[in-house]
Amino acid sequence: MKWFLLFIIGLGLGLSKANSRYNHYRLPSALRPQKYYLRILTQLENQEDFYFNGSVKIQIEVLENTNNITLHSKNLNIDESKTILWQIDGELNCISSTEVNPTHDFYILNTCQELLAGQVYELNLSFSAKLNDQLEGYYRSSYVDPVANETRWISITHFEPASARLAFPCFDEPGYKAPFVITLGYHKKFTGLSNMPVKETRPHESIADYIWTEFQESLPISTYLVAYSVNDFSHKPSTLPNGALFRTWARPNAIDQCDYAAEFGPKVLQYYEQLFGIKFPLPKVDQFAVPDFNIGAMENWGLVTYRETALLYSSEFSSLKDKQELSNIVAHELAHQWFGNLVTMKWWTDLWLKEGVATYVATLGVEYIHPEWRSMELESLSNLLAIFRKDALESSHPISRPIKMVSQISESFDEISYEKGSSVLRMMHLFLGEESFRTGLKSYLERYAYKNAEQDNLWESLTQAAHKNGALPTNYNIKTIMDSWTLQTGYPVINVTRDYTKRNAELSQERYLLNTDISRAGKGCWWVPLSYTTQEEKDFNNTSPKAWMECSQSGQSQTKTIQDLPGPDQWVIFNNLLSSPYKVNYDAQNWKLLIETLNSGEFHSIHVISRAQLIDDVLYFAWTGEQNYEIALQVINYLQRERELLPWKSAFENLKLLNRILRQTANFEFFKSYVKQLITPIYEHLSGINDTFSSIQQQDQILLKSMVADWACQYQVADCVPQALAYYRIWRSEANPDEKNPVPINVRNTVYCTSIKHGSDDDWEFLWTRYKNSNVAAEKRTILTALGCSREVWLLQRYLELTFDPKEDVRKQDSKWAFQAVAKTEVGFRLAKNYFMENVEFINNFYHQLTRSLTRLLEPLQKQVFKRKDYNEFKEFVVKSQGSLKGSEEAIQHALEIMLTNVQWKERNYDRFTSAIKKLL
Repeated sequence: MKWFLLFIIGLGLGLSKANSRYNHYRLPSALRPQKYYLRILTQLENQEDFYFNGSVKIQIEVLENTNNITLHSKNLNIDESKTILWQIDGELNCISSTEVNPTHDFYILNTCQELLAGQVYELNLSFSAKLNDQLEGYYRSSYVDPVANETRWISITHFEPASARLAFPCFDEPGYKAPFVITLGYHKKFTGLSNMPVKETRPHESIADYIWTEFQESLPISTYLVAYSVNDFSHKPSTLPNGALFRTWARPNAIDQCDYAAEFGPKVLQYYEQLFGIKFPLPKVDQFAVPDFNIGAMENWGLVTYRETALLYSSEFSSLKDKQELSNIVAHELAHQWFGNLVTMKWWTDLWLKEGVATYVATLGVEYIHPEWRSMELESLSNLLAIFRKDALESSHPISRPIKMVSQISESFDEISYEKGSSVLRMMHLFLGEESFRTGLKSYLERYAYKNAEQDNLWESLTQAAHKNGALPTNYNIKTIMDSWTLQTGYPVINVTRDYTKRNAELSQERYLLNTDISRAGKGCWWVPLSYTTQEEKDFNNTSPKAWMECSQSGQSQTKTIQDLPGPDQWVIFNNLLSSPYKVNYDAQNWKLLIETLNSGEFHSIHVISRAQLIDDVLYFAWTGEQNYEIALQVINYLQRERELLPWKSAFENLKLLNRILRQTANFEFFKSYVKQLITPIYEHLSGINDTFSSIQQQDQILLKSMVADWACQYQVADCVPQALAYYRIWRSEANPDEKNPVPINVRNTVYCTSIKHGSDDDWEFLWTRYKNSNVAAEKRTILTALGCSREVWLLQRYLELTFDPKEDVRKQDSKWAFQAVAKTEVGFRLAKNYFMENVEFINNFYHQLTRSLTRLLEPLQKQVFKRKDYNEFKEFVVKSQGSLKGSEEAIQHALEIMLTNVQWKERNYDRFTSAIKKLL
């Protein structure tokens, strides 16, 4: 029976007003599921009619007397003639009527007799639905078998955060954990996978060549972590001594790309067992590469699903950057097996309890397995660079935030939950020390295993460990300190004013905001661990706080005086190793001393992370007007002698923002000359874009060379462009370019982009053909991005249109890369902006209102609007397009605020910046 019809019938029956009026966004608290028996029959043979049908038997404990069962169901056809409710060890109950609340996806069954507290009931429901292609719920995905030249179909689930209700009726909130017994029915030529190992397989009772596969009963699990698939994939087993069965799955023609993940995954799983002191509780782990997947990966317990770029690695086509990203994602998902799966947040308010922790713990795992990458420092810096931008917006949000609607949950999967969550955990790790941090985490996991927790529970475990080990004064507790970082939006700037005669410094704090129209007064207070070092000490590795900035009981900030500092000839640097997410602004003399050291042969005496920190901080302060650009450019001028990755990463992230505005103005020539001057020495030091990668000893130098080559070709430094074009010409002349590619792997993105930018229509078509022929997801992503580098308006317009054409070769999940690639370029920006604004309704429908996909398209657009009239035009567009932008309200606010800060920069700084640059040329 269809929902609409059901709803009308329900109204006609004169249902109890108390029930029909229930309109809270959370399920009522009267019931709790004890166990699910789920059976799903999947039909993949008839491509005209993809569907699944199933039944679910839910054992339900009654906690309070009630006259109804309210659970979640969305877009399911429920056959109400088969609905049965009976009391276990008792009699049959009946359903007097049903109704739906479409706002909250509630399916409400009103019972004939009251359900009594303390009793257990069993509810049987039968349902069916289309096996959709919308990348959520229970959906279909496909790949082409190259031998038979046929499309092969598989089914897969993606339930986070609230899409299990699209696959079966359930209590679809993370707090309702229960064991699952899952049985899948499908044609015997396929394989069935789920969270647990197979218990038994038997023939289907009535459909020829079909089987039922029943899986072992799961541990208590939240609905968003349930997973199952019917597929014809191959797998690669891994050996795990005394551990779980470990398998890595992919389409058969990509199984050779599973070797690295099959080797790395078990290692990182074992590392976590040692780190947490808790054995992985399941008998098996399957890693599964899905051809169509909307996000990077999903940590379903025992059946972890990945986008192909996040799991498959080809030594012939994937760069070192691809390999590191893959390692990070696998490490992140496997960290979730403890943080998220074993212990789950009570509600999505504390999403960061799993995402922030998994992001941080993954950096520890990758560093342990690949110390030669020196990736932990890079990851920590990258996380901070991401949040310093996002969290300086007034429209940002706290790490732990109230969730009042299901649509708000998706918006929480952002840099604040992940990168800021990770950064505040790193801060805590560094001020508590190894022993207290690990003991606290272990105690939290043991205390709440198979249950749900809130952030206060984590604070309690860490406080106990810290006090026991003497890592924190007994009059301090983690909750007071950390709530200031997780319950309020933003981060502080610490203003350091030194008295060089008295040899002390007065420190004050205020929230750092990019929007200079807003007063910062009274915008919050943070408990800040103060680590610092001096020019004489240079003790950068000591991250233990020498003092704390505290907040009053009413939450007001208090100044702090630091004594015993050096005299006027020595600098001080606060926030050793960038151990906490805050910025530091010094008085003019301290900046002068830092500039002298940086621009001397002694610049190495400042730790590499602190060099990156000084660059980021001073360029932010110049952006918002707290420093002048002459000071800022004197700080970064030393980069002509810098040979390390992290300071360059910090500089490029900031210069990129200036580049996007300045390249649209008359004074770009001065900026371009300055950037060339800055990067020519490092480009030449690294032998340009030439293939010297095999001789590079330090792995992070490979990343630096790739990054520098990219900027050098953009700014036409030395031989970068001709050398890139030469590589491309040699590739084009190959007899079999899909098999043999002479372009060095780590600069392919630069060579492809440069060749498309300076090349012909034939160059574009050649690369588009390579995209269609490629079997490696990482290579396809590189090509998609490069195709947007063209300067031909008609080509870019055609590319935008084929990107969103379901009949073309760009998968829905990859369309945002293609769009972003066009939107990031000088020529493509206007085209992409117009395309987005003219087709927003179509794009919203294309993504089936998956708001995360839609908001990704805004990112490159918002960074390039800097004229007040364009900003006003976008504001008008937002008002007109509210329907199509529903669910993306937060992203829209961010976009508008970023545009406004660009407008402010142009009006305040453009002339000053140009004049500062001219002095250095």
